[in-house]
Amino acid sequence: MPTPVDRAVRTPVLWLYAVLTGLLAVAVTSGFRALIGAVEWLSTGHTGSLVEAARLLPPWQRALIGTVGGALAGLVLAYGNRWAARDAQGGRYTDYLAAARAGAVDLNDRSTWVRSVSALLSVGSGASIGREGPMIQLSAWLASRLARAVALSPEQRQVLLICGIACGIGSVYHAPIAGVVFVLELALGFLSAPMVAPVLMAAATAGIVNHTLIDPAPLYAMPAVPLESSNLGLALAAGLVCGGMGWLMLDWVDRLRGAFKRIDSLALRLGLGGLLAGSLSAFVPEVWGNGFSTISHLLNGQILWPWVLVILAAKFAATLFNTGSGAVGGMFTPTLFVGATTGFSLAQIAGHWLPPEAVGDPLTLAVIGMSAMLSAVTHAPLMAIVMVLEMTNQFQLTVPVMLACGVAHAISTQFGTQPMYGNPIEARH
Repeated sequence: MPTPVDRAVRTPVLWLYAVLTGLLAVAVTSGFRALIGAVEWLSTGHTGSLVEAARLLPPWQRALIGTVGGALAGLVLAYGNRWAARDAQGGRYTDYLAAARAGAVDLNDRSTWVRSVSALLSVGSGASIGREGPMIQLSAWLASRLARAVALSPEQRQVLLICGIACGIGSVYHAPIAGVVFVLELALGFLSAPMVAPVLMAAATAGIVNHTLIDPAPLYAMPAVPLESSNLGLALAAGLVCGGMGWLMLDWVDRLRGAFKRIDSLALRLGLGGLLAGSLSAFVPEVWGNGFSTISHLLNGQILWPWVLVILAAKFAATLFNTGSGAVGGMFTPTLFVGATTGFSLAQIAGHWLPPEAVGDPLTLAVIGMSAMLSAVTHAPLMAIVMVLEMTNQFQLTVPVMLACGVAHAISTQFGTQPMYGNPIEARH
């Protein structure tokens, strides 16, 4: 017998609102990217890749910009959180996943604005964090505002929020299928068949607009890499290594958050995180930003092997400092960065001990490492598999990617650490 949710989602009106949500998601993510470029220009005098901007600055200025940007982002959070707390009618939830897991849609308006401005200042000044967090938050917030503004049932409003999250993910990463899997695996924690249709419509709309008006290429366009029998053995190794590194990343972020919380002032807290990460960027400019441009260069064979290890160590530490200090942003792209450089490095090291035909193309292991690391940190292997294959268009690597993600997930979950986005099942109890 159909449930209230079943009946609610099978209405053409909701499908139309789902399509509108997809359009809004593309608009808000594109607008946020433009604002990041404006903040980058104000802080560095340059636009485009943050890594290229960092290379054009003297080392001391990289450290200074990171420190000042972090302090300003902390000030916005400190005063903005007080302002948001006074808005009794603004909505209960500050996090889109918490709202989705609770079956609610009342995202706090002021908190969303405050966190978005703080993220702009951090990301635009070179913080080693992802920009996807505030983009998805804004997409979900717009969906929640739409849901509250029109005549919909509570079940339909919940579905519309889920659509907003899926569209945000799909729009940011040019991966609409991964956006759908993300909400089913991480926001809901289960497969709800009736919800799939409107979520698919919303994600497909965002994907079509992105492909037509913004960029038809995959996010990480790269030459096709071959699938070889040797990939399975190295995929197993990548899963083991990335599983351990994913656990370390989660554990150290948690420890650093506890250490930074001893500093009462948010401005000092985020400023210190910016100083530590900025100091690393004085020696390794690739530390700046979310890591997108460096991943792209690596996947197209434009970075020499010994330097990859240096970048990996510096980026790993900088991400821990910025995230641990409480900077608003995401860990998706930095996690992909760590996975890509880890997989590439593993292939290079294996090449010293194994014949070339047993190792294959190092870029193959870079792609496998991206998915394995994402699986380890999110504890969402299905999403990691689909997302990386969509982003790189390397679907021929499906089997080794599945193996690596399964192993990485198994290793990372053995130690009891909380995943990047928490546990959707526990959140419902």
